[in-house]
Amino acid sequence: MLRLDALGWSIGGASIVQDVTLGVREGEFLAFIGPNGAGKTSLFNLISGLTMPTAGTIELDGADVTGRPAHVRARRGIGRTFQTSSLWPAMTVADHVRLAAQAARGGSYRLWRRADPYPAEVAGVLERTGLGHRAGATAAELSHGEKRKLELAVLLVGEPRLMLLDEPMAGVSAEEVPALTELIRTLHRDEGRTVLMVEHHMDVLLGLADRLAVMHHGRLLALDTPEAVTADPTVQQAYLGEGL
Repeated sequence: MLRLDALGWSIGGASIVQDVTLGVREGEFLAFIGPNGAGKTSLFNLISGLTMPTAGTIELDGADVTGRPAHVRARRGIGRTFQTSSLWPAMTVADHVRLAAQAARGGSYRLWRRADPYPAEVAGVLERTGLGHRAGATAAELSHGEKRKLELAVLLVGEPRLMLLDEPMAGVSAEEVPALTELIRTLHRDEGRTVLMVEHHMDVLLGLADRLAVMHHGRLLALDTPEAVTADPTVQQAYLGEGL
C-alpha cells in the first residue's frame, strides 16, 4: 500500500530524515519508536505531504505521490493526527466533525444546522468514537482523552484508508489510555484500516503493532516484529534501555 524508497529530508545542511526505505502492507499496523528528535514526526510530515522530501520517493498504491501536495494525498486516503491538539475551544464536538465532513466532500464551510447535509455521518462517527453523548459540548469542555477521540472522529469522517497517528496518547491520563487504545485497536482490526503510529507508550504498542520501526538520528535503525525489536541489543542500547 505504501512504499518509501531512500526517503530523505535535509534543511540548512542538516539531515533530518536519511535514507528511509520500507513498505507497508494494506491492513498492517506499523508503530514507530525512537528518542525525541529521531525524525519520527518529520517522516510523517513527508508521508502526508506537509513537507516535500529532498531525496527518495513515496508510492501509494503503486503510484508515485512524492511531489503531490497534502490535500491530494488526503483525497487518496491518507489521514493524519498531530502531537498537539489543534481543536477550536469554543466549537462543539459535532461542529468539528461536521466541518471535517464538508471539507472531505468538497462542501462549503457552513456550520448552521439547518444547512447540515451530514447529520447521519456526524452522529455515526461520534458513536464510533464514544463521543455521542458529548456532541453538544465544546472542545474546551473535553478531557484530554476526549480531545484525542475528537481528533480521531475528525479524521474518520473523511474515511481514510491509511491513518498516521502522531503520539495519540500524549497528555492523556492513565485512566483514559485503555479506552483510547481500544478505540485505535477497533479502527485497525475491526474496520481494517492501515495504521502508522508514533508513540512512546511501549505497553500500548506491544498490544497493537504488527511491526515496530525504530528511528535513530533520522535513520531506520530496525524494522521487525515487536518481539524481535525489543530483543535487539542495538535497539536496547540506542533507545529502549538495557533493562527492558
